[in-house]
Amino acid sequence: MRWILPRAVFDGETMLRDVAIGIEDDVVIARRHLSALPDGTTAEPVAAILAPGLFDVQVNGGGGVMLNNDPTPQGVRTIAAAHRSVGTHFILPTVITDLPDITERAADAVLAEHGKNGVLGIHIEGPHINVARKGTHDPARIRPFDTRTRNLLERLRNHGLPVLFTVAPELLAPGTIADLTRMGVTVSAGHSAATAEQAELALSEGLRGFTHLFNAMPPMTSRAPGIAAVALNSTAYCGIIADGHHVDDRMVALCWRARPQPGRMVLVSDAMSTIAGPDHFEIYGETIRVQKGRLINARGALAGAHIDLQTSVVRLVANVGLSPQDALMAATTTPRDFMNLPRQPLLGTPLSDLFLAPLPD
Repeated sequence: MRWILPRAVFDGETMLRDVAIGIEDDVVIARRHLSALPDGTTAEPVAAILAPGLFDVQVNGGGGVMLNNDPTPQGVRTIAAAHRSVGTHFILPTVITDLPDITERAADAVLAEHGKNGVLGIHIEGPHINVARKGTHDPARIRPFDTRTRNLLERLRNHGLPVLFTVAPELLAPGTIADLTRMGVTVSAGHSAATAEQAELALSEGLRGFTHLFNAMPPMTSRAPGIAAVALNSTAYCGIIADGHHVDDRMVALCWRARPQPGRMVLVSDAMSTIAGPDHFEIYGETIRVQKGRLINARGALAGAHIDLQTSVVRLVANVGLSPQDALMAATTTPRDFMNLPRQPLLGTPLSDLFLAPLPD
């Protein structure tokens, strides 16, 4: 057995100091304080923080592949491999608003790859969203919630696939969120123009989160707080993009300070196929390009993000001013809590599934 000595160890909740990690056959099998190491044992210093593997719940593409454009098992494998190559260990491949057969093919592809290559479930973002807050989603493919979607969600849950479902709650019939929650679907509000009252009603039915906070939502004002203010005031989970383009870094910092309960911010990339891929792609027949770190369409509007989760974690510390512990929590433990998945232990885990974070300790 060999021993390594990271600058610190984040165990999913707490930052630990002076802790050595024992590794055998690339698997972590021991964790001991330096003072408890056997006499004569040498631990190799590692200039990084050891943490659970990064988990991104909003990954639209990678490696030149968009899930909407290639809703196949091979497409899912390419996306997962692209993100693992840049430090993201686990993902929810994300299919955005599209025709029903595309959504179903994407779901079947993720189901086939579930549990392989870090694929932990699926994120279905749309098509049941508010056209007034569509973002880059195709308005021609937005439609009301229907039996076809409900049947798909039920089928996926019956197969044990974790499902994150982004929907505009103001467009759903009363009781729909409660029904999906009983099914085991993680329901998140996004691309929504919900009033504060509508958002609070959704929370009372079991709404568990909010998708890319502030983006594709009305701005909150002093007399019209809307969905964003309800999200901040709630104990629900809030996804946020920290690329410096979608949300100003000062607003990101405000989110962490404003939440009434810690461990409720979920760092997401909203990454497109340009991660570990070409600098452009097509969606809905429109070309999206990287310009100065931003993904923009022909009208100059943001169209997804060109950032990976590891870079996002580093930005939270370097640009937003979060502690390494808070930044790592938002990209490792909190996404698992959000999706009701077990937290990843350090012991018994291959070193390749853990994150050596290039952060100050």
